[in-house]
Amino acid sequence: MRAPLRLVVPALAVSLVLLSGCAQQGDADTASSTAGPTAEETATAGEPTAPPASPTPSAEFPGDTEPDTATASADARVTVSDVRLAAQDGFDRVVLEVGGEGTPGWDVRYVDTASDPGSGAETRLEGEAVLQVGLTGAGYPYDTGVEEFSSAGTLRAPGTGSVTEVAFKATYEGTTTAFIGTRTQAPFRVYLMQDPVRVVVEVAHAG
Repeated sequence: MRAPLRLVVPALAVSLVLLSGCAQQGDADTASSTAGPTAEETATAGEPTAPPASPTPSAEFPGDTEPDTATASADARVTVSDVRLAAQDGFDRVVLEVGGEGTPGWDVRYVDTASDPGSGAETRLEGEAVLQVGLTGAGYPYDTGVEEFSSAGTLRAPGTGSVTEVAFKATYEGTTTAFIGTRTQAPFRVYLMQDPVRVVVEVAHAG
């Protein structure tokens, strides 16, 4: 009478293990098929495996209000192909994606007015401060083969805490200029990302 009992118990255990494994596999499939990209993944797709750490709401923003500059590579000849703005936790991110040869340099600083390169005409932006972004090592589309970004108006995004709008201007004498309107002269930082090449400007949320 005992022998049949020993056979039934292992069989029941195996069945339970198989059912549990199937349930777990079903859960995993559901999570991977329904989960979309996070805000961080959307904004930084294709970046290196170890980009600069983004600050969390509880961490001090790693930037200041002083001018930030970097030198373009010797072979740089790039054209801005896209400009993006998005709100993140504790800061706003402006991304200028470029195509062409080499890597651009930059000169990013707060200025009194947004003056168009060449003409000097002033662009009015919402906010109490203007952050000027100058990308060096720039080339015209007919030099780089890259179509330059254009927009009928300024760029805006929902939920931003500092950046009010972004005005992309033009390439003039090897420098491409854009202006970022901000609510105050908030701390910012600038860094370069690869694949594709992008210059990233992050501005801490005001207050």
